[in-house]
Amino acid sequence: MENSDYPLSEVPREARKGLISTSLVLLGFTFFTSTMWAGGALGEAFAIGELLWIILIGNLLLGGYAATLAYIACRSGLNSVLMGRFCFGELGSKLSDAILGFTQIGWYAWGTATIALVLVKATGIPDAFTMPLMVAFGLAFCLTAMVGYRGLDLLSRFAVPAMLVFILISLYRGLIDIGGFGGLAAQTPTGSMNVTAAITIVIGTFISGGTQATNWARFARTPKIAVIATLAAFFVGNGLMVLTGAFGALVYQQADIVDVLMAQGFVTIAVLMLFLNIWTTQDNTIYNFAVAGCNLLRIDKRRVVTVAGALVGTVLAIGGMYNLLIPFLLLLGTFIPPIGGVIMADFWLKHKGQYPTLAEANLPAFNWQGLGAYAFGSAVAYGSPVLPPVVGVLAAVVGYGVLHHLPLRMASLRMVKG
Repeated sequence: MENSDYPLSEVPREARKGLISTSLVLLGFTFFTSTMWAGGALGEAFAIGELLWIILIGNLLLGGYAATLAYIACRSGLNSVLMGRFCFGELGSKLSDAILGFTQIGWYAWGTATIALVLVKATGIPDAFTMPLMVAFGLAFCLTAMVGYRGLDLLSRFAVPAMLVFILISLYRGLIDIGGFGGLAAQTPTGSMNVTAAITIVIGTFISGGTQATNWARFARTPKIAVIATLAAFFVGNGLMVLTGAFGALVYQQADIVDVLMAQGFVTIAVLMLFLNIWTTQDNTIYNFAVAGCNLLRIDKRRVVTVAGALVGTVLAIGGMYNLLIPFLLLLGTFIPPIGGVIMADFWLKHKGQYPTLAEANLPAFNWQGLGAYAFGSAVAYGSPVLPPVVGVLAAVVGYGVLHHLPLRMASLRMVKG
């Protein structure tokens, strides 16, 4: 039996990792070009002062959400899809498996298409090579994910420091080209977007990833390590990506760091950045899909599910997923956060901060309290005119609390009447 990285069970203590390992893997996940594209959309719509506040607030909310789930993951040794068995039930958890798995396939398709299209553009090779490159990269990206946490760790130890240096070089050169901070402040927005939509986009850039960051946070040696590493990735790392994209749009009218580096004359660095940036997120993304797929199918064959997911993602890339980024982010920002809200409420309200082991748990087929709370949270988020991701989490928590305490209240009243 293949139990690589424990897709169907708790991570044992002897397999836990330290702060550097956990942080680098998570940072490798959040260093992603699509986040820069989202930042570019913001950079075109806001002046630098307002933009910085939007990035700060959005990533603080995103980081806090992800870090809370990371704490639960480390305490329990479980990831989000395994926690879903407690809050949604044995069969009910397949809903969250399907939702989370689909979002990761969407990201995988987007990343696969991105690297092929950008490489063709950057090198000037014929457009006819675009589709073959998508196929080649779609299959190649999953190799490190097939190895598991160890493969992601080894790649991130080299890639993350290198990408950080490349980004700082680009930002420094950009400040020189724009005339320093004064020149940057003088830039005027050319687009329009309301603040609520902007913060939703910031959160949506990695809300799905934040919900599944538990796949690595559960490997952390202590809850403190899990929280610090997750905040480093989702508050600092993701914030840097959004800022970099916005900066590129303001200075060069290009959101992607690769395009910016090319415009700055750093061709070799641009190509290296392209590969490292996409690869470190793609392997994490398809790893997420494999974990969700294993739980959905209740099979312990993570490597097989990894390859199957890569094939599906490649087909979607060829089919045009590349053009749907902003609507996809808004969709994620609405329907993914309530899952995390239900997990949090179930962990603390029902299980009092301590899950039983999966082997000992007597779980129902459907946890209607969790499913009802998720439906309520999603509906409220969908109809909310302000911050749907935040509203969705809070509504799911409140909904679960009401549904959890209602039977207890009714039983108490029956006892009083009796």
